[in-house]
Amino acid sequence: FYDDDPLEREPPPVAVTTVKSRSLNEYYDFLRKTFSTPGEELRKEGAVPPAGAVNTLGEVPDSAWYRNRDVTKMSLAELVRGPGDDHPPEPPWTVVAGKTEGIMPGLIIRDARGRRYVLKFDPRRFPEIASAADLIGAKFFHALGYNVPENYLVHFTRDQLRLAPDARIVDRRGVERLMRRHDVDDVLAEVRPERNGAYRALASLYVEGEPVGPFRFHGVRGDDPNDIVPHEHRRDLRGLSVFAAWLNHTDAKALNTLDTIVEEDGVRYLRHYLIDFGAILGSDSFEPKSARGGHVHWIDLKPAAAQLASLGLYVPEWMRADFPDIRGVGRFESEVFDPERWRANYPNPAFLNRLPDDAFWAAKKVMAFRDGQIRALVETGEYSDPQAVDWITKQLIVRRDKIGRAFFQDVLPLDEFAVRNNRLEFTDLAARYGFIAPRTFQVRWFRFDNHSREKTPVPGASFEVPATLRAPGAYATAEIRGTDPAKMVDVYLRYREGQWEVVGVERT
Repeated sequence: FYDDDPLEREPPPVAVTTVKSRSLNEYYDFLRKTFSTPGEELRKEGAVPPAGAVNTLGEVPDSAWYRNRDVTKMSLAELVRGPGDDHPPEPPWTVVAGKTEGIMPGLIIRDARGRRYVLKFDPRRFPEIASAADLIGAKFFHALGYNVPENYLVHFTRDQLRLAPDARIVDRRGVERLMRRHDVDDVLAEVRPERNGAYRALASLYVEGEPVGPFRFHGVRGDDPNDIVPHEHRRDLRGLSVFAAWLNHTDAKALNTLDTIVEEDGVRYLRHYLIDFGAILGSDSFEPKSARGGHVHWIDLKPAAAQLASLGLYVPEWMRADFPDIRGVGRFESEVFDPERWRANYPNPAFLNRLPDDAFWAAKKVMAFRDGQIRALVETGEYSDPQAVDWITKQLIVRRDKIGRAFFQDVLPLDEFAVRNNRLEFTDLAARYGFIAPRTFQVRWFRFDNHSREKTPVPGASFEVPATLRAPGAYATAEIRGTDPAKMVDVYLRYREGQWEVVGVERT
């Protein structure tokens, strides 16, 4: 341990010099992840390393990737505000380009203050489904700690849109040309107007900085001196698999990320964003999510082989799931949901390398959301049918609890360690949330040599820190066990300025 452990935030970033903007082909990414395993996927050899980008407590420090946000201390107003609500697009809106990336067409506009937004629309047959999901997703992932865009639900009429004389679009033939008025009309023709004739859309504010393309879920970026932990081993990306399972973010892939160059205190560095949440919950952006979404990869040989071997008689449980016919909801449920078997559309290297302590880190953040907070976030989707809010809220609550039950049982789920009145205290999260009855634990004490890392046993069977360990600059270890001998937690203490402080946590 070093004097400044545990780190709450990473050191200030090193300035980047030359950063090459990069693009990623969706088909190439899908095929590569489906038929090979980029990065270090060592699970088959039983050699997946512990997560990096963590402090000595096993927590993710604040960085250009992640910022700790404690939802238990956030007001509903702060939670609902999300990444920001101070910059809705102000009329008049000027169309400066057509959006041709992604499944659904859209428009890029500039508002009266010169700010740029991407206007995304719902599919004509399924109003509200994608715009609500995208807005709700950004707010949830912001609360969970990630960098995300500011999203706004907007309602506008055709005459509010002006066309910039230099606006450009890539047409269906792949040819870039000047936009014409009918190009705007063609986009709006794919959108179902509301009863008053207005159009509903999601306006996503351009994120801060100069975009330089997506980040990958494996390897490091060679032109970023701050990027030193392979992405498949970052805890904030491994744990993202749990958050994606909760919100059914089956489209969690590199193409839905973005790196930008930002400048703070005269230092240019890369900030990393998650973007595009139109395919979460029951939405698949352009239609309701398939019933298989979240259960199997797009190409998954095992269920295909089972179907073939049974001549089609084998019907997996997810095929028998019930989904309500509620406007804007799509296919989203909790009864069949299995957090340990949840799958994105295709393999993600960081998700494949998730270890039990990565899942525990994420699960305790999911469990921190209270029922009322979940409902308040769902309500921001502005569903016209109140049944939609009721249904989605209920499913998220059940899925939340399933995540806690599943991932708290893989480790000894003790947390919130502190020394008070010379006694080591902590919380059993499994008992706090009612998954098990309150239980007792045993402790063994050790003197810890911070240089050799050797542990020397000392007498003491209670959670009172033995007096023999007390000395300026001394370190001690409490080895805590429950009834399962395979699971334990080592808590490291440091004696400084006349008191013990928790400096490290290690889970087995």
